[in-house]
Amino acid sequence: MQETTRYNLTIGGKSVPTKDHFEVRNPSTGAVVGLAPKASAADLDLAVESARTAFASWSKLSHAERQKFCHAAAQKLTDNAEEIARLITLEQGKPLNGLGSRFEMGGAGAWANYTASLDIPVKVLQDNNEGRIELHRRPIGVVGSITPWNWPVLIAIWHIFPALRAGNTVVNKPSPFTPLSTLRAIELMNEVLPAGVLNGIAGEDTIGAAMSSHEGIGKIVFTGSAATGKKVMSSAANTLKRLTLELGGNDAGIVLPDVDPKQIAPGLFWGGFINNGQTCAALKRLYVHDSVYDDVCKELVAFAKTIPMGDGLKDDTQLGPVQNRMQYDKVTRLVEAAKKGGGQVLMGGDPEKGSLFYPITLIGGLDNGNPLVDEEQFGPALPIIRYSDVDEVIVRANDNPNGLGGSVWSKNIEKAKEYGAQLECGTVWINKHGPIQPNVPFGGVKGSGIGVEFGEEGLFENTNVQVMYS
Repeated sequence: MQETTRYNLTIGGKSVPTKDHFEVRNPSTGAVVGLAPKASAADLDLAVESARTAFASWSKLSHAERQKFCHAAAQKLTDNAEEIARLITLEQGKPLNGLGSRFEMGGAGAWANYTASLDIPVKVLQDNNEGRIELHRRPIGVVGSITPWNWPVLIAIWHIFPALRAGNTVVNKPSPFTPLSTLRAIELMNEVLPAGVLNGIAGEDTIGAAMSSHEGIGKIVFTGSAATGKKVMSSAANTLKRLTLELGGNDAGIVLPDVDPKQIAPGLFWGGFINNGQTCAALKRLYVHDSVYDDVCKELVAFAKTIPMGDGLKDDTQLGPVQNRMQYDKVTRLVEAAKKGGGQVLMGGDPEKGSLFYPITLIGGLDNGNPLVDEEQFGPALPIIRYSDVDEVIVRANDNPNGLGGSVWSKNIEKAKEYGAQLECGTVWINKHGPIQPNVPFGGVKGSGIGVEFGEEGLFENTNVQVMYS
C-alpha cells in the first residue's frame, strides 16, 4: 500500500514540516489525495518575518532583475504543468482535459509571464523652470494572499505575480479544500526565487483571519465569498491594510429576441457551467426574451446532454463533481427552493445520494425573488427567466447586491453594447460570458469587491504612490 504524501510549508525558501496535518480528499472518489500541513500561529509569524526580511533586498532590485526572477518562476510553472494539473484534478475534481486542470495551468503560465513583463514607469507630472515633479510607485511590503478552492493555482498566480513584480514579498494561504497544488507550485517556484520572497502556508480558516489582522502584512488580496470578504475587511481595519477583494458574483445574461438559439447555446452553456459553475464570473442568471425563450431552453438542454460528467482523470470527462459537501448542499438547497417556487425542471435536479456529483440542472419558470435567482449558486444549476420588455429586464438584472460581470446576446452588436452599458457590473461581455485576459482589468462593483486585478491597473494596486519634488 502506497504511503500518503505529506506536504510541508515553504518558509524562507525552506521546506518546513508541521506537527499536525489534515487530509485532503478527492471529491470524485473520496480517497485521500495527500496530507496538508496545518500551520500554527507561530508558523504564520515565521512566514511573515521571513517575507519582511526578504523585502529589504527584493524591493531594492531593479525592475529588470525582478522581471528576470519572475519569468524564471513562470517557467517553473510551465515546466511542471502536468504534475500540478494532475494534483489540481485530484483535489479539486475538475477534469484534466477541456476547460479543466491543463487549461488552468496554461492560464497560470500565461498570466505569470505577462505580469512579469509589465513595466512600472515613473510618471513626470511637471518639468519646467519651477521644478520637476515625479510620481513613483513603491512596493507596499508583505502581501498576504488568501486563495479559494475553485481555481486554486490560477488565482494564486493572479495574487502572487503582481505583488512580486511590484517589489513586494508574499505569504500565500490556499483553501483547506485544495491546498496541495498551490503548495507544490510555490515549492517549485522557490527553486529560482530568492529565499523568503514567496512563502506558502496552509491550515484552517483561522490562519486566514490571523493574516488579515497581522501587523506585519501591509496588504491582503482575497478571492472568495462576499461574507468572508467583509470579515477580512473588518479585521484589516485596525492595521489600515491595503485591500484587493474579488468577491462573489451573480452574473446576469440577457438574451435579446434576434438571436439564433442553436448558435448561442454552446456559449450560454459554457458561460454558466465552466468549472461546473464554480467560477465567480460564471453566468448564473439567464434572462431570455419571450419570443425565443422556448427555443433557447430546447437548444440548451440538447447541448447540455452532450456533456459527459465524471472522474476528472478519465479522458472524456468535461465536468467533474462539486468540490465539497458544503457547496453541494447549497446547490441542493437552491434547486429544491426553485422546485417549490414553481420552477420547471428542464434537465437534472435529481442528484444521486452519496456522491458530490450534482447533475447538470436547467430550471425555467422562475423570476427574481426565488433563491436560485437571487443567491449565487456556485454550482451546476442555471435558472432561465422569461421576460418581454428589455428596459424592464435590465432593472431586474441589476436588482442584486453583486456586480461582477454580465452579458448581452444579440446579432445587433451596437444595440447589445447599449444595453450592456446599463448593467451594474465590472465586466460586460457581448455574445460570450466569462473570458478574461491578463492585460485587461478585472473586478467587481457593489458587493462583488474592491479594486481590480490584471494588467497595469491590477499591478499598480500592489504599490504605494510616492511623489517626489526636485
